[in-house]
Amino acid sequence: MNRSRIFGQTLLLAAVASLFSLAYLQTTVSVQGRRSAGADWPMFNRDLAGTRFSPLKQITTKNVANLKLAWQFKLRPDTSGAPASGLGPFSQATPIVVDGVMYLPAGNRILALDPDTGKTIWTYTVDTRPSSRGVAYWPGSGSTPARIYFTAGRRLIGLNSDSGEKVGEIDMVIPYNSVPTVYKNLLIVGANVPERQTANQPGNTRAFDVMTGKKVWEFHSVPQPGEVGNETWKNDSWKDRTGVNNWGFYMTLDAERGIVYTVFGSPASDYYGGDREGNNLFGNSVVALEAETGKLKWYFQTVHHDQWDFDLPPAPVLLDVTIKGKKVPLLAQTGKVGYMYILNRVTGEPIFGIDEKPVPISKVPGEHSSPTQPIPRKPKPFGRMSFTMADLVTAEDTTEEHAKACRDLVEKSGGLNNEGPFTPWTYRAPGAPPASSVIFPGAIGGTDWGGFSADPQLGYFFVSSSNYGSIGWVEKTREGSAVPYDQASAYGNPVASKFWERKTDARGQLLGESSWPCQKPPWGLLTAVNAATGEFAWQVRLGITDELPEGRKNTGRITMGGSIATAGGLVFIGASNDRRFRAFDSKNGKELWVTKLDYSALSVPITYEGRAGKQYVAVSAAGGGGITDPNPANTESLYVFALP
Repeated sequence: MNRSRIFGQTLLLAAVASLFSLAYLQTTVSVQGRRSAGADWPMFNRDLAGTRFSPLKQITTKNVANLKLAWQFKLRPDTSGAPASGLGPFSQATPIVVDGVMYLPAGNRILALDPDTGKTIWTYTVDTRPSSRGVAYWPGSGSTPARIYFTAGRRLIGLNSDSGEKVGEIDMVIPYNSVPTVYKNLLIVGANVPERQTANQPGNTRAFDVMTGKKVWEFHSVPQPGEVGNETWKNDSWKDRTGVNNWGFYMTLDAERGIVYTVFGSPASDYYGGDREGNNLFGNSVVALEAETGKLKWYFQTVHHDQWDFDLPPAPVLLDVTIKGKKVPLLAQTGKVGYMYILNRVTGEPIFGIDEKPVPISKVPGEHSSPTQPIPRKPKPFGRMSFTMADLVTAEDTTEEHAKACRDLVEKSGGLNNEGPFTPWTYRAPGAPPASSVIFPGAIGGTDWGGFSADPQLGYFFVSSSNYGSIGWVEKTREGSAVPYDQASAYGNPVASKFWERKTDARGQLLGESSWPCQKPPWGLLTAVNAATGEFAWQVRLGITDELPEGRKNTGRITMGGSIATAGGLVFIGASNDRRFRAFDSKNGKELWVTKLDYSALSVPITYEGRAGKQYVAVSAAGGGGITDPNPANTESLYVFALP
């Protein structure tokens, strides 16, 4: 077939697709009056404050048990183990719904779907893999129509929201593999850079102009000379420093005050800081910036001189709460460290007090660990912060096979040392007998990328967390390595490959969907925090272990995704790696509904109202070679539920 005929047919197909999109959108507009206020889920967290709270209440505590699958959309077909980039082949996609249209990433495509049926409205195919986490909506300005924005490596791409036609692209230079935060005509992004000190790739947070594509501001996550915090990097260790990046999936913003909150992970390298003496701002910090200029307003560092990879993956959640008769603008921040820091979001001052407490000091040569760390007075930690051998799992807790695998691991590790919160890694000198630390929370402990939600009416935060420990030590590295000392373990590098083992050896017994931690349950929790008091309102185990006998199944599970809350009095969450999607009573934590999926839903769900006024709840789940499932098949689906 000649090129002109191919081109003509392509134009015809594009025209037909555009006409279909236009006809659908005209139909959508005609039924807008039938949809409730708050019907949409217009951004990753539903609102800029990050609450993930929906005012919809068609689905309530009284009828949620009747939820049924309304439709299912296969985001990516079974590819028989084809490799995928990022954090593994499992999906983290959270759709958005705007004006009765759903938008989301699916493999190498960006899709617009009918939210009532899952029927495709338009498809945009990306020549390089886009972020699997989500997309952003910009409402347009003047004669410029609305756009859908997504990231693909260092590319920030805009599509016409009506047709899916590409209308713009920005070169971010430093990649960001998550969802841009839209504020007025700004696209605010973080950075995905190496966690090893191998290259000069700054983890700065940046803002780009939608209309021109130009960078409007850039905040230095590692302060340069003359900037606040530069003195916390002694001996010029700020130079060419990587890490310290906002790699999390989204940001939050106080729209009334024009403040964006960006949170940063640990400096490179993760487990050794001998080449970066000092507290290392703005590592492990929540930082408040003027959203339109990037100017620093305040900061709070949760971990000084991080040696544990205690990143802050989730963005903070903002609430206005009445405390002692006075309305207080709150910000709550949590992360891998396992604590929640509740601050005044205007000033950064702690609401319930934070104490600088002495912590054990590292004995690794050249290390400069901080003698103190900031510990909140309230709330208390979400889960385990320490370990003794009495906490080692037994056959009565799970099975003898699992307990023996754990005993073997302890022996292979040379015993397990723990000195409470912020236990340093044991130094294992060349030729020395085996000795190891067990760190709680571990590399995927505490609260990870899924983050948490809030109910402004109740004044509660809803936080999922993992009681997961990391086992290992620090040893001298080979000549020519990026750092002279680094972390190691008896079961391989827990960062590079912790999700990929099967249940065939001691390490496989500890990790993955078919694998279990070595301390006694609970392994996963869902907690409600009363924002006005800092106390737990309730706490329940999240997740079950199907392979265990009755009476032992309620272990809780490793959690990755996050929750949402609704005015119907519900908290919806997947998160646990047991292939379940659940609804809880937001007032007391009672499980009211649970359904089993084909794979684990390690994403953030959404709820929205369809064009005809029906409320839906949707979540994406996937399997294949990752923490969700050891099966090499690689599939992803969006599951959408509604009342009959």
